[in-house]
Amino acid sequence: MSSIRYEHIKTCKQTGARLGKLHTPHGTIDTPIFMPVGTLATVKAMSPEELTELGSQIILSNTYHLWLRPGEDIVKEAGGLHKFMNWDKPILTDSGGFQVFSLSENRKIVEEGVHFRSHLDGSKLFLSPEGAMDIQHALGSDIMMAFDECPPYPATHEYVKQSIERTTRWAERCLTHHKKSGQDKTQALFGIVQGGEFQDLRNQSARDLIAMDFPGYAIGGLSVGEPKDIMYKVLEETLPLLPEDKPRYLMGVGSPDALIEGVIRGVDMFDCVLPTRIARNGTCFTSGGRLVVKNKKFERDFGPLDPECDCYTCKNYSRAYIRHLFKADEILGLRLTSYHNLHFLLKLMRDVRTAILNDNLLEFKEAFFEAYKLNIENPKNF
Repeated sequence: MSSIRYEHIKTCKQTGARLGKLHTPHGTIDTPIFMPVGTLATVKAMSPEELTELGSQIILSNTYHLWLRPGEDIVKEAGGLHKFMNWDKPILTDSGGFQVFSLSENRKIVEEGVHFRSHLDGSKLFLSPEGAMDIQHALGSDIMMAFDECPPYPATHEYVKQSIERTTRWAERCLTHHKKSGQDKTQALFGIVQGGEFQDLRNQSARDLIAMDFPGYAIGGLSVGEPKDIMYKVLEETLPLLPEDKPRYLMGVGSPDALIEGVIRGVDMFDCVLPTRIARNGTCFTSGGRLVVKNKKFERDFGPLDPECDCYTCKNYSRAYIRHLFKADEILGLRLTSYHNLHFLLKLMRDVRTAILNDNLLEFKEAFFEAYKLNIENPKNF
């Protein structure tokens, strides 16, 4: 028996989008869901209490970064990631594969794993599939990810074929090591379907991983520079291959339009650093599109970031004040925009779940996109 269980509740009659619940050792998650990213055991600028207030049901942390600092041994000694960061809800940990492979100039791939240099101090490091499992076991996350290679975009068919075959071998090693440890009773391990833009390779990767019977499956290697129409095409062709009774996770995607399009194609779980990263630069999601609150035109604008939003930031602070905070280099500014952006995406997913329940997801998408494409920086819109 897996430590998690996916419960399918409803399929949207219009689109095939799925409504479900994912039961984990630290609570049940309503899907489809967006997962805020807490790379270093913290969602930047946000406290766990604020994340709970926002309605976050699960967060993501990163194996590679926590391995380097503070070290998985310290996290384990603290009682695991949940206790270390004071978060009592589910946690998913990425394997670190994406971070390792993003160090393209400082790494060497061999069958045993990857040799690379730390981005912190340049020290020589080695990470294997078994090592990625051991680190995640020590962290104690509810959902772990297999160690995979994320091919760059663009890449040749020959390169991606060799890559997915290695990823399959690594996935088997991850699963074998995970089961031998006995941690599969409390931690679920997801396989990651790769294959770039090549559908025959996506088919091969999905087929090989499904044969291993992972409790959940991710689609990796997207949102790495390819046009969105290619990403949507890959999703349309790949998601139907995956088991209907297991969760489907699209890695690294978090723009509002891509969340909706991904759900329509059958995705259950998303994560991305986008909402907090752009918030720290003064860019905000709003019902009328993106707003750059640092712009001078908001110097005397005493309205909220988004008149349609009921989050703490919008109920209490003006564009003019938040712009002032950014210009004055005050930390509160990026905290307020981070809070707002996470609220926006989490509320969007709640609205999407309601639309699936009511079988009107296409109407919801049309209305959302019509409003979202407006230029909110034109005051006539509000």
